[in-house]
Amino acid sequence: MAKWILVECFSGVPGKVIALGVTPKSFVPLRNIVRNPLSLADAEAALAQACRTREPVACVSADGRRTVRAEPLLITPERAHAVRLWVGPVREPLPSREPVGAWYFNLTTNRSVRSVDLLDLYGVAPEDRAAEVAIAGAFTRLVTNRDESEALAKIVNSAPGTEHQAVWTVRRDDDALRAGHFACRIIIEPDAEGREEILFRGVTQDIGAATAVASAPPPMILEYQLLEASTAPGEYRAIMNLRSLQLIRWIGAPMPEIAWADLPGQPAPQIHPDDLAAAQAMSRELARHRTEGTVRLRRVDGGWQSVHVRAALMALDQHTTAGLATVTAV
Repeated sequence: MAKWILVECFSGVPGKVIALGVTPKSFVPLRNIVRNPLSLADAEAALAQACRTREPVACVSADGRRTVRAEPLLITPERAHAVRLWVGPVREPLPSREPVGAWYFNLTTNRSVRSVDLLDLYGVAPEDRAAEVAIAGAFTRLVTNRDESEALAKIVNSAPGTEHQAVWTVRRDDDALRAGHFACRIIIEPDAEGREEILFRGVTQDIGAATAVASAPPPMILEYQLLEASTAPGEYRAIMNLRSLQLIRWIGAPMPEIAWADLPGQPAPQIHPDDLAAAQAMSRELARHRTEGTVRLRRVDGGWQSVHVRAALMALDQHTTAGLATVTAV
């Protein structure tokens, strides 16, 4: 095998192949990639061992002809999200490894958790390496492709078993634009207290410079160019989950001084309790017409900022809607 095989294990072992080298694969069985029965058996055994021990596996096959490598990609010390596999002749050198990082969205708590490998892929400076942020924070460096509405609809619906795979452009913290192939699945898991949570588990793989990968989107897709061009100074636009009233993502720059990112040392994102009923009423009214009103949002300094919100219904797919909110300070 001349290339590394990336196998997801979001739901445990055995997982499905999501990439062969830098080529995405659409959740296919390992046997579709590794055809030789002996090599397949070696690969499956190494995959299971790497997931179980969460340690790299390096061994030679029983007949002494093949080298087997399995490198788990960890999201926490207790959990492997994927495994890089390689099976090849004993004297064949290992191919280069593409940067890969693990992540998950906790759709129950609206938090995004990133592995160290993912922060490396993003080129994040040591002082900015918060492992957990609000889900909206995960979109700040992503240039999404034409499938964004489909991906956001899956986040809103949160249906277990749902999968998504795409290539989006990643803007690293050094401003380099890279093509990021990601694959993910929604699953239900118990938390430490045994309560069920809905998680969107995934991995992101750097598959090359964005300008060299045809499937990578341009630095800004047309729809966002139009939205940003029509945004007046002092206005900020956001996509909101109408069920939870949680921020899904900003379109353009985030509103300054508002506690939305859920970073360490900052207050959690919050609508003022006395304004929550008004915000919920605005959400319900969107089913019939556009709406507007004033609510208070938590500031990063712990105080409250009054904002005027104009909201319109936004179709994500045939069955799923979100709110497009235009926000200005009062």
